[in-house]
Amino acid sequence: MRMTSIVLACCAGLIALALSSETSAQGGAYPVKPVRLIVPYAPGGGTDIVARAFAPKLSEMWNQQVVVDNRGGGSTIIGTELAAKAPADGYTLLMGTTTLAINSSLRRKLPYDTLKDLEPVTQTASQAYILAVHPSVPARDVKGFIALAKAKPGTLNYGSPGTGSGSHLAGELFAMLSGVRLIHIPYKGSGPALTDLLGGQIQLIFGTILSTFPHVKSGKLRALGVSSPKRVAVLPDIPSIREGGVAAYGATSWNGVLTPAGVPKPLLARLNADIVKALQSPEVRARLAGDGGEVVGNSAQEFRAHIQNEIVQWAKVVKAAGLKAQ
Repeated sequence: MRMTSIVLACCAGLIALALSSETSAQGGAYPVKPVRLIVPYAPGGGTDIVARAFAPKLSEMWNQQVVVDNRGGGSTIIGTELAAKAPADGYTLLMGTTTLAINSSLRRKLPYDTLKDLEPVTQTASQAYILAVHPSVPARDVKGFIALAKAKPGTLNYGSPGTGSGSHLAGELFAMLSGVRLIHIPYKGSGPALTDLLGGQIQLIFGTILSTFPHVKSGKLRALGVSSPKRVAVLPDIPSIREGGVAAYGATSWNGVLTPAGVPKPLLARLNADIVKALQSPEVRARLAGDGGEVVGNSAQEFRAHIQNEIVQWAKVVKAAGLKAQ
């Protein structure tokens, strides 16, 4: 009789533990330990800036540390694969970017399926690129730059966070539409690319506003145009590239949070609600919007639809630019 009671007590304890684990997985007790936010770039780029803007707010809300983990290289594939293959328990998050969509058409074989192995949570921000040049480049505007590039084909190098990045494709689209030849130099993030641009090792970049404009304000770089169809509200003196004579040009950088596929729906809903709340906080909005970033914070369904649309649109650019899948 006593043995039966002990067995029943043990079973009850195991059931309670299982229910507790399930509740935690569905968001009831989440998080009970630090959360890792993977940024698939080196520190200092636009996506890193966005992540470090809202991560402290999440840490405050959750009373658990949100650790930004920079895993640059491989055109974001290294960090993305790490996230896609992590346990689906909500403790590994990924900052996905435009490159996530581009890689679907530019890479022959990815170690993950973008829409099957990753679950969109919310788009965090959107921003234009700045066509910025080193002060040694004599061009003062887009028209002057195009004339210079045509006069000296293949002599102007532009850096990007990596092959297949949004910055890379923004440059390819510009070259294709303006009829110039630029040399692409890939880096492991926009931080290292900006370092070389500031040092004069490369001549230009199509950099995100968040990472590039501070160097324009300081006079270390010269902005020739923004990639959005119209001027950016916080940068009214910088014309759009379209105004500079490239009529069909337009490109936008975006980033957002994803989890490994399989995270319970209640926890996904919790993540969406909390991250959107963090993004909408006055301090985060001021940090991002003040430097030209547009805070988004949409639903998981809207973010998934956006990624699907981006995959289709950038595939057209890859094909039109004659880029070969790698």
